[in-house]
Amino acid sequence: MSKNMNSFGRNRIGLAQTPTPLERLERLSDRLGIEILIKRDDLTGLAGGGNKVRKLEFLMADALAQGADTVVTAGALQSNHARQTAAAAAKLGLRCVLVLAEAVQGRSQAYASGGNLALDRLLGAEIRRVRFGEDVATVVSETLANLETDGRRPYSIPVGGSNLIGAMGYALAAHEIEEQAKAMNVVPNLLVTGSGSAGTQAGLVLGTALPILGISVSAKEADLVANVKRIVDEGAKLPHFEGADSRRIWVDDRFIGDGYGQPTEAMLSALRLVARLEAIFLDPVYSGKAMAGLIRMASEKRIMGPVIFLHTGGMPAIFAYDDVL
Repeated sequence: MSKNMNSFGRNRIGLAQTPTPLERLERLSDRLGIEILIKRDDLTGLAGGGNKVRKLEFLMADALAQGADTVVTAGALQSNHARQTAAAAAKLGLRCVLVLAEAVQGRSQAYASGGNLALDRLLGAEIRRVRFGEDVATVVSETLANLETDGRRPYSIPVGGSNLIGAMGYALAAHEIEEQAKAMNVVPNLLVTGSGSAGTQAGLVLGTALPILGISVSAKEADLVANVKRIVDEGAKLPHFEGADSRRIWVDDRFIGDGYGQPTEAMLSALRLVARLEAIFLDPVYSGKAMAGLIRMASEKRIMGPVIFLHTGGMPAIFAYDDVL
């Protein structure tokens, strides 16, 4: 396992297969009337790919530096972050405990036991389910305390890996995107990403002056802006990111629907369109709603190309949405 000290002065463990491709979406661009490229972070490689592994390269390095033998994190039942945390832990020989909330109501049996959950089990993670309405933070605290009592050395990873350490992964990815766009003679006007726990969007804001639009998948605009800003403001105190706190934090919360993880017609339409035009699978929770936002904003003439769309992965969750696809 490669270890290095990157340009931000923080330890990083190589877990992802990078750089991931930056591709033109020719048929979708023709359909929408603007030039669209896709950053394929669904192809990061670790246990089904996805954006979280870029964060985990930094978070796992920090865990090992602190002498941890166990990692604990939380999310919803179909959390992509939980799956990739379990995979990173397995690869590094660490114990992994996932505190997973039954936070999305009214879904099928496949949601309750398949998709990412099946992969979590296959990876050997210990899963502690939290019933709807129960406090996840309390269960995480109790889990950490019990592990310490048992003589373990646990390391707590926040939901989505979304703190400044994790955000470093997308500050670095922003540089990767800039270099790839330059090599393709593309001068992007905008980068669009799904935004939930805020760390991916915050990392991008730290890493590039390119405008970043976060399509919210859960939080209202004001709340998500505040969460992104908290990480950006902390990062802007570092010499690598001076001035980043002056950049716009742009969020659109019109595409959440009935809540996190709940399907919408616009999301389903976006999944079908991208699959049938480009043979690329988006996911129902993040990239599907983000693409629904991009499609709407293109139709409203609110954005101009070239636009880069960040595919954050999550394809295993498709199999938990069999009842609507």
